[in-house]
Amino acid sequence: MSAATMPGGVPLNRKGIRWRRVALHAFLLAAALVWLLPLVWALYTSLRPYSDTATHGYVSFTGVLNFDNYVRAWNDAELIRYFVNTIIIVVPAVILTLLLASMAAFTLARFSWRFNLAMLMLFTAGNLLPPQVIITPLFRMYLILPFPKPLSDNGLLYDQYVGIILIHVAFQLGFCTFVLANYMKTLPKELTEAAVVDGAHTFQIYWKVIMPLVRPPLAALAVLEFTWIYNDFFWALLLMRTGSKLPITSALNNLKGQFFVDNNLIAAGSVIVAIPTLIVFFAAQRQFISGLSLGSTKG
Repeated sequence: MSAATMPGGVPLNRKGIRWRRVALHAFLLAAALVWLLPLVWALYTSLRPYSDTATHGYVSFTGVLNFDNYVRAWNDAELIRYFVNTIIIVVPAVILTLLLASMAAFTLARFSWRFNLAMLMLFTAGNLLPPQVIITPLFRMYLILPFPKPLSDNGLLYDQYVGIILIHVAFQLGFCTFVLANYMKTLPKELTEAAVVDGAHTFQIYWKVIMPLVRPPLAALAVLEFTWIYNDFFWALLLMRTGSKLPITSALNNLKGQFFVDNNLIAAGSVIVAIPTLIVFFAAQRQFISGLSLGSTKG
């Protein structure tokens, strides 16, 4: 019996393939452990009293573990109020971003006009702009730009939920448009042509024909956008002044004292803050993975 060979006539070394697979899995396991170690250590630190870490140091193992830090973080920082603030910012921002991005992607992907490629490149280029570049002009603009009173109690965008929502939409719109436009280009044009023959106008084609077909990428983007906007610390710290309006991530600063920092307490607060993103991911895990793997099996 002849030895197994590959299509090119090269002998198939099964032992070599097995060892390469073992090495690959060992590398992936090591990378996963390096990635998870800080998270696991933060969880462990959150369960230790400060007196224990002050005595033995943070890099130590003891048997004193309890949930006192979680109770203190929840009560002292009044996290429930800041969770509500976060929902007020995140939910409208995600919905508005996906809605506007789907409309822009529909126009760029399903209609041929002179500047559609340039517009798509412009949306993509917006993702490459570091937020820090526009700190000063954006801050000054928020201080002088008027906004209708019903949506702003001071008549300005500064220190308002709507101002934070708009900046998130502006910065996330380019990425979502790029992803949705590329997916919509893969949809058969016969669908649009058939809808036109049946008498459907442009909005009906967008809402009743295209949107049901882009649910997987929309679900994946919704999870990503929720996580990114929820975890934002930068914009709220820059564009909000009232402490009671801050989102949950920025409100973690309330756990720091002026002269003393209890890292165990901050670790407990960080774990509490991370729970909603885990819930959203596991609730939409199937749609998220299917949206990310679209087109991976196509030749």
